Amino acid sequence: MAAAKQMLLGKVLYLDIWYDKPPLVAVYYVLFGAQVRLAGAVYSLLGCIVAYLFARDLYQRAAGLWAAGLFAFFLIFDFPVAVIPVGPDMLMLVPHLLAVYMAWRGRVVLGGAVAGLAFLCNTKAVFVLVTCGLFGAVALGGFVLPVLIGADVLYAGGAWRAYLDQVWIWSSAYAGSTFLEHPIRNGIARTAAWAGFHSGLAGRWTANWRLWVWLGLSFAGVALGWRFFPRYYLQLLPPVVMLASGALVRPGRWRYLFLSLLVIPLVRFGPRYVSLATHGDAEWSDTAMDRDSRSASAIVRSMAHTGDTMFVWGYRPEDWIYTGLPAATKYLDCQALTGVPADRHLTQSTPVTSVGTADARREVAASHPEFVLDGLTAFNANLAMDKYPELAVWMANYEQVARTNFTVIYRKRTP
Repeated sequence: MAAAKQMLLGKVLYLDIWYDKPPLVAVYYVLFGAQVRLAGAVYSLLGCIVAYLFARDLYQRAAGLWAAGLFAFFLIFDFPVAVIPVGPDMLMLVPHLLAVYMAWRGRVVLGGAVAGLAFLCNTKAVFVLVTCGLFGAVALGGFVLPVLIGADVLYAGGAWRAYLDQVWIWSSAYAGSTFLEHPIRNGIARTAAWAGFHSGLAGRWTANWRLWVWLGLSFAGVALGWRFFPRYYLQLLPPVVMLASGALVRPGRWRYLFLSLLVIPLVRFGPRYVSLATHGDAEWSDTAMDRDSRSASAIVRSMAHTGDTMFVWGYRPEDWIYTGLPAATKYLDCQALTGVPADRHLTQSTPVTSVGTADARREVAASHPEFVLDGLTAFNANLAMDKYPELAVWMANYEQVARTNFTVIYRKRTP
C-alpha cells in the first residue's frame, strides 16, 4: 500500500521506490487507489468464485458451494482481508487456484500463463507452475509469456537492474538466513497449530493423485526459507479446500463431526470481531503500533505544508498512508540501509548483508525531507540512526518536535 501510494504520487517502482517484492502486489493496490477494504473485499469474492467453479467441475455443484463457503470462512478467520492488506502470499491465492483449475480442465498453457502472473505476485509461484506441469509440460510455455512481458516492461523502463537487486539479490540474502534458533521445531509446532485450527477441513479425502502432489508442493512453498510464518500457510489453502469440499459431499455422519470443528476458529476470534465493532481497538495489543502510527501521522499532518517530504526510519509503511506525504528518497523503510530485515529488526541487529547499505545511507544523507519519523529506536536502540556515521551528521540538521509512545518526530531546523 505504501509503494502504491508513492506510485500514485508519480514515483516509479524500483527506481524511485526501493521495493523487495514482485511488481503486481503494488500494482494491484494502485488499481484500487491504495484502499485496503475495497481491494480486499473484491479479492476475497473473486477467490470464492474460482473456488466454487473448480470444486463444482471437479465434483458437483454442492462441492462448489462448500468450497466457496470454506474459502470465505478461512479468509475471514485466517487473515481478515477487510482489515489486513493483500500482501504477496495472499495475492497469490487466486491465480494459484485459477492456474491449477485451468490446467485440470485441460487448458494447460493458460494455466501456466496464470501461474506466470502468480509469479509476478510471489516468487513461490514456481510451485504452482510445477503443479500445472503435472497436467502437461506445455505449462512452461504459458508461464514464460507473462514473465517475459513483465521483464520487458521493467527493462524498457530502466528498472531491470534495480528489480534484480531488490527482489532477487536482497531477497536471496533474506531467504538464506533465519532468525529462528530451532526452525525445524518451530515448523513442526506451527504446522500442527495450523492443522488444528483448520481441522474442520479434515475428512475422508479421496481424489486424483495430482491433488495430493499439489498439496505436497504447496507445503514445500510454506517450508521454503524455514520460517513458517502464519501467512505462508495461505499457500496450503487452495488444495486443502479442494480436497475438503469433495469429502463434504460424500454421505456419512463423520462429516458433521469435522464440520463441528469449525467452531474452533469461530469461538477463538469471533468475540474479538464483536468487541472491535462495539468498543474499537483501543485495548488491542495487535494494533498498538498501528495506533501509534496514526497518532504520529496526525501530528505530522498538522504541521505539514504542500510540497513537504518525509523519511521514515524503521518499518512503518502505514506512516506513508496516514500522512499522505511523498518520500524524500526511494527508501520507504530502513531495511536496505541497515541490512537487517523487518521481520527481526525490532529485537535483533545482525545484518543479513552489508552490500550497498553504506551507499544507501549516503543517498539518504544527501536528501532534505521536511520530516523524519523514527519508529525503530524505541524498540531497538542498537539500530538508532546516530549509530551510523553518515546519518549522525545528517541528523544534526533536524530537531525533535514531538513524540508518541513508539515514534520520535523530527523536523528540519529553520536556518
